[in-house]
Amino acid sequence: MLLHDIAASFRQQFGTEPLLVRAPGRINLIGEHTDYNGGYVLPAAIDKEMYFAVALNQKNTIRLRAYDLNEAVDVATDAVAPSDTQWANYLLGVVAQLQKRGLAVPGFDCVFGGTVPAGAGLSSSAAVECGMLFALNTLLNAGLAPMEIAKLGQAAEHEYAQVLCGLMDQFASVFGRDGQVVRLDCRSLDYEYFPFDTTACHIVLCNSGVKHALASSEYNTRRQECERGVAILRQYYPETQTLRDATLEQLEAHRDELGPVVYRRCAYVVQENQRVVAACRHLAAGDLAAVGRQMYASHAGLRDDYEVSCPELDVLVKLAETQPGVYGARMMGGGFGGCTINLVAKEHVAAFVEHMKAGYQQQLGLALETYEATIVHGVSLAR
Repeated sequence: MLLHDIAASFRQQFGTEPLLVRAPGRINLIGEHTDYNGGYVLPAAIDKEMYFAVALNQKNTIRLRAYDLNEAVDVATDAVAPSDTQWANYLLGVVAQLQKRGLAVPGFDCVFGGTVPAGAGLSSSAAVECGMLFALNTLLNAGLAPMEIAKLGQAAEHEYAQVLCGLMDQFASVFGRDGQVVRLDCRSLDYEYFPFDTTACHIVLCNSGVKHALASSEYNTRRQECERGVAILRQYYPETQTLRDATLEQLEAHRDELGPVVYRRCAYVVQENQRVVAACRHLAAGDLAAVGRQMYASHAGLRDDYEVSCPELDVLVKLAETQPGVYGARMMGGGFGGCTINLVAKEHVAAFVEHMKAGYQQQLGLALETYEATIVHGVSLAR
């Protein structure tokens, strides 16, 4: 098992006994690009995880080892700054956030690696941040509450990785629960768990294998377009802080002033929040077909109104729609690549995977990687 290999590598390199931590990646059932607009998201932690072996070293040096890449970065504790090594920034960003809070972070050693596929939209970065924070919080008895861990992970991503993510990814990695999805209200940070029966229905992820260069620049552009919409609406409805406070009627009333692009972006976000609320209602009632219809509608909105899909993702959703036993499918994550998430009846999973692989190869000449995901508990000590 990878965790045991990482622990063995740690003992071999540093000669001490480490603390072992696991931090899961996440799926998001529905609620995309709503988090930074103060809306609802519906994520879950999954069994694609990052593993950490960590121990304090009585030195003034932080020694980081990426097990999968066989790479090393050493930094003095008083010289923590963004590095040219991208993977190290997620870990150093966490240390910087703790130092900012006035916590003296002593030297430590860390070997980490995992099974979260990078670039697939399963939030490997959030898992890295939250796992490192959980380990340091434990070793230093820092007393950080779970929500603080999520927020510090988000801040690390903003400042060291330069990605202005919402809170969902880190929240899911910390607050995940076996067999449940969790609806987070990104305005109030209230959250509620809903059952997800993995015996009746499996989550299958189809990795498009592409990551278009547009992804990060367009992500920031979408944020700006939403903020522009809020600024216009606020002139007429002063209580509007984010698009969470807006209604479709208000958008319609100011459609000309918003302009066609900003109108479509805002309309998508308002409708997506409604879809999350509806999906939770259907989950509570055990109606997976109705959940699936919300997912298809979400994909259509992401494709046509928010314009963050891409041909590969659209082909995957179209291929899924025609298959028996598929409740719903949509693109997941920031867009322009990454995975689709598919809800598939247990007895149809094998045929579904075969159909998707053949269709993707036939239509685009691309090989398709698929993963079955089980919903698991959030970040914790590992055995």
